[in-house]
Amino acid sequence: MDEALTAPPLGLQLAPLAASDPARVAAADHAARHWTSPEPGRLAPGSQAHRQATLRMFRETFNPYKPTVIDWPKLNAEARERLVSLPIWDIAVQTEGRARIRMTTYAESLRDPVWRDAIALNGWEEGRHKTVLANLVSAYGITLEPEPAYPRPTRVEWAYLVTGFSECVDSFFAFGLFALAKRSQFFPPELVDTFEPVMQEECRHILLFANWLAAHRATMPWWRRPWFELRVAAVWVFLGWERIGIARGMDDGKGAPKAQDNNFTVTGSKAVSDVEISVPELMELCLSENDRRFAGYDERLLRPTLMPALVRIALRFMRRKPALA
Repeated sequence: MDEALTAPPLGLQLAPLAASDPARVAAADHAARHWTSPEPGRLAPGSQAHRQATLRMFRETFNPYKPTVIDWPKLNAEARERLVSLPIWDIAVQTEGRARIRMTTYAESLRDPVWRDAIALNGWEEGRHKTVLANLVSAYGITLEPEPAYPRPTRVEWAYLVTGFSECVDSFFAFGLFALAKRSQFFPPELVDTFEPVMQEECRHILLFANWLAAHRATMPWWRRPWFELRVAAVWVFLGWERIGIARGMDDGKGAPKAQDNNFTVTGSKAVSDVEISVPELMELCLSENDRRFAGYDERLLRPTLMPALVRIALRFMRRKPALA
């Protein structure tokens, strides 16, 4: 049996939610998007209250949808061709496979049972995302390249940092692109809505990572902090180089991209809509969608701030299209 389909960690119940049960689907969706800690006062990173609140948030917003009961909508020939032609499916499946093994391996390395359980659940959900994508590919007859092996990382914390920061960057843009796809109706609304739980889970994953990062920094010995910050800086350099490589169309001599990890958002950005939209408009949409997806969670929990801040600065220097008279 696929590991992604077995029972999740923490003893959470995986009830088969399907589109034919709209009341339960709506209730699970609402619970996955709204959570506030009953703990009064500030949730200081590194404190017991912050630690417990982060785990409770992640546990109590768990969405028990089951990939095997998703009712994939029937597509006409034109819609299916649009879906099949997206250049993202190999990258998307492989990205989720790598994320699962990296997060699971990092969780196993932790002594703190609270953080271990939360990050293990995060890894399990990445495996479930991979199952969703695999089922979609099967349902619509999309051909994939043979999957590579997903070896356990040897540099465990580095791999977790790369994956966490990658999701912070890519999901910020994915939120806007997903909203654009839904708004333009370039794909059938039923198909777009099917991915809504996956998109919101990415928001939860980022929230978990941001609060783990703050707590990790707050509790590590002072003498380890400089080395850790150098490692974080190196991760950002690596991610920047990886994305520049994709933007320039680097290949391995066989026409295949070298750097595909966590980049299917970038690769498929021009194929989700036939609506003309300027870069400033898209960036503003990404900002508003990012704010909307995080809005339902306790405001005392930390959110990623780098991408929103960089985009807001960039927008100050971007030219808007002149309004039509």
